[in-house]
Amino acid sequence: MNPSKPLPNTWLTRWEPEDPQFWETQGKALAWRTLWITTFNLTLAFITWFVVSALVVRLPNVGFQLSTAQLFWLAAMPGLAGGTLRIIWTFLPPMLGTRHLVTFSTLLLLAPLLGWAWAVQNTATPFWLLMVLAFLAGIGGGNFSGFMPSTSYFFPKKLQGTALGIQAGVGNFGVSVVQFVTPWVIGFALLGSLLGDPQTFTRGEVSKPIWLQNATLVYVPLVLLGAVLAWFWLKSVPVRANFREQFDIFGDKHTWIMTSLYIMTFGSFSGFSATFPLLIRTLYGKFEGAPDPLSFAFLGPLVGSLIRVLMGPLADRYGGAIWTQVSGIGLLFSALGVTFFLRPTSLEQFPWFVLFMLLVFLFSGIGNASTFKQMPMIFEPRKAGGVIGWTAAIAAYGPFVFSSLIGAVIASTGSATGFFYGAAVFYAINIGLNWYYYARKNAEKPC
Repeated sequence: MNPSKPLPNTWLTRWEPEDPQFWETQGKALAWRTLWITTFNLTLAFITWFVVSALVVRLPNVGFQLSTAQLFWLAAMPGLAGGTLRIIWTFLPPMLGTRHLVTFSTLLLLAPLLGWAWAVQNTATPFWLLMVLAFLAGIGGGNFSGFMPSTSYFFPKKLQGTALGIQAGVGNFGVSVVQFVTPWVIGFALLGSLLGDPQTFTRGEVSKPIWLQNATLVYVPLVLLGAVLAWFWLKSVPVRANFREQFDIFGDKHTWIMTSLYIMTFGSFSGFSATFPLLIRTLYGKFEGAPDPLSFAFLGPLVGSLIRVLMGPLADRYGGAIWTQVSGIGLLFSALGVTFFLRPTSLEQFPWFVLFMLLVFLFSGIGNASTFKQMPMIFEPRKAGGVIGWTAAIAAYGPFVFSSLIGAVIASTGSATGFFYGAAVFYAINIGLNWYYYARKNAEKPC
């Protein structure tokens, strides 16, 4: 594609959101339209990315012969894929533009959604194929690093915290949606028997029919709608760069510092979102009257997503660095609090475990919003978009790292305590980095 010859009906010839007159007369309406359409598609992307975490807790009960380690690997694989694909998606906004990127990336979600709908109907589906489908679910994670930077191009700096907070926060709701909707939608037949026969769910003496394929098929029409909206209603701003030109972000130390900070915040959000259901099942599932993991797991992502939306305007008003500091300190103490409830002796400890996990999600959501305010203030627009995409890519490994490490720590020690202690040390390091470079008086890059 030749940047000097924009495609008709796709690339805008002028975009100056920092010009007040341009913003009021031409920019504002298109920017907000772009935000809402892209946010709708990003929500579907997060649903696809985390649908595996909602399915894996049901697979053993319908006849899949999977070990605890295999279940954690299935929960981890979308994170590995999401992080890897985000690295690629990071470089696509200035090359493809918002319209083409959002449209085609959304259509790609059909592959894992349809694939899982087919796989869960046959308990003989081999583990390797389930892993491939779990990897394809990571496409939803990859989309974030394309959608967020491209949206950042549309807004002036004074509104970046609000806009990106709304988009990422509402998009993050996809995690709660999939974990909340799944138990309900798998309980009845959609369109009669047209979409497949039920599976038999067995737990203890309870046996009932469920339709696991519904967990993904219900989103297929919405994905098609999102792609249509993107194709007909989105435009692309004239921010262009080839693949090689975008590598200049890696020569700036602040790219790496912000990467670490976003691992602390979004890495925690995505990692614990993927593992929360399995943690509940593994730690508290042994007790009589054990809680249904999905009845509680959706609360964590819900809290983290909601606070991310609410924190956007506050980050615009007071700056991002101070809120990132609050986030780090809160994560540190919340992670340490969880460790007191990782070797339960009764269900009486379960509410405290859930409470401290919800605090982890709360403080990660605060930091998710504040870091995305910091990056547009530290870097110029094109670099800021690249850094947003890159940091999001690396932090997206959270589900893979958290799931695999927690599974390994539990297997070797019988408890996840060691993992949470390690996370607390990492949080402490990032508290120091943020304070020194961004939050303290006379910091190098106050933001």
